[in-house]
Amino acid sequence: MPHFNPLIAKLSPPPVPSVLAWAKAYDGTRGPLIDLSQAVPGYPPHPGMLKWLGKAAASPAFTGYGAIEGEQVLRTAYATHVSSLYKAPVGVKNIHITSGCNQAFICTAMAIAKAGDTILMTNPFYFNQETTLAMLGIGIDLVPCDASDGFLPDIDAIASALKPGVRALALVTPNNPTGSVYPPALLRRIYDLCRANRTWLILDETYRDFLAEDSGAPHELLSIKGWQDSLICLYSFSKSFCIPGHRLGAITAGPKVVEQVAKIMDNLQICAPRSAQSAVAKALPALDDWRAGNRVEIARRAEALKQVMSKLKGWKLQAIGAYFAYIRHPYPDIRSEFVAEKLAKLAGIVCLPGDYFGEGQEGYLRFAFANADAPTILRLEERLSSFNLPGL
Repeated sequence: MPHFNPLIAKLSPPPVPSVLAWAKAYDGTRGPLIDLSQAVPGYPPHPGMLKWLGKAAASPAFTGYGAIEGEQVLRTAYATHVSSLYKAPVGVKNIHITSGCNQAFICTAMAIAKAGDTILMTNPFYFNQETTLAMLGIGIDLVPCDASDGFLPDIDAIASALKPGVRALALVTPNNPTGSVYPPALLRRIYDLCRANRTWLILDETYRDFLAEDSGAPHELLSIKGWQDSLICLYSFSKSFCIPGHRLGAITAGPKVVEQVAKIMDNLQICAPRSAQSAVAKALPALDDWRAGNRVEIARRAEALKQVMSKLKGWKLQAIGAYFAYIRHPYPDIRSEFVAEKLAKLAGIVCLPGDYFGEGQEGYLRFAFANADAPTILRLEERLSSFNLPGL
C-alpha cells in the first residue's frame, strides 16, 4: 500500500475537471453548450500579442534560464503600470514575476507563514487558495461574508478574528467566487486592523482590470508610508491579455518579501516563462485601448446577465462584478453540486457549485459570465425558466 503525504492525500481532486466531465454528458438538445465554469477570457488575444509571443518563443535569447525575480523589462513595465494605476511610487525592486497568480499565492504563503501558523480567509473563498494553505499545513480561520452585505467582509468580524499570531488575511477583490468589489474605504479599514495586529494583508487583484471604467484606483494602500511591511498584492496577466496558458502573474511587495520569494521560486520553477514575459512587457503599454474595450465588453455581458436574472422566478442574483456572478438557485434543500450537475447535463449550462467555495454555500452557483458573449447569456433566460430538477 503506497504512502503519501497526508496533507496532500486528504485533499479532494481538482474541482474543475469534474464539472467539465458533466458538460461532456450534455446531448445538445437545448442548443449549444453555454460554458460559464472556468474563468477563461471569452475572446481571443490581440493579434499583436500573438505576434510578440511567437517572435519571443522562436528567439534563442529566451531558451535559457532567466532572472528568478523576472525579466527586467517586464518588472520595469509592470512597476510603471502599477505606479500609474495607484498613483504611488512602485519600483522594480517591489516586483516579482511568477508563473501565474496561483504560484504568486503559494510563494507568498510560504514566505510569510510556516506549518502550524494561521492565515485568515473569507467564506466563501477561492478554493485553490484554501487547498494551497491546507497542503502546506498552514491553519485556516474563516471570516464569514453574508449575502445581505453583498458578500463583503464585516469589519467587526475581521477585528475579532485578528488574534495575536495570525500571520495574514487573504482577500480576493474583485472577488472570486462572488464578484463582489471591496470599496477602497473598506480595504483601508481592513489594512489598518491588519497592520495594528502585525498581520500581513494579501490582496489578490487578478480581476481588477475589469472594474468599472470610472471606478478610479482600486485602493490607496500603496501610498501609505511603510506599506511594504504589511501589504502584498497579487496579480495575473492571464485574464486581461487572454493568455492563461502562458502562466504569468506578479507580486507587488516590499524588497524584503521579494527576496524571500526568490528563494522559493528558485526551487519551484527558477523563473517564469521568459518569452511570455517579453511579450507582456510590450503589451502593457501598447494594448491599453484594447484592454479598455474589453472592459466595456465584459460590462455588457454583466448587464445581459442582470437582465436575465431580473426576469426569472426563484433564481436570485446575489452579487456580480468583474468576471463572476453569485446566484442563489431555487432549490433550498438541495446541494448546489447536484443542481450544477443537472444544469450541465440537462440544460447545457456549465457553472461551478457554491459547495466548492466553502461551508454554507450549498445554495449558490458561480457563473463566470465573462466566458460568453451577451447574446449567448440572454439565452439563459429560456433555459433556466424551463429547468426543473428530475423528480421535483
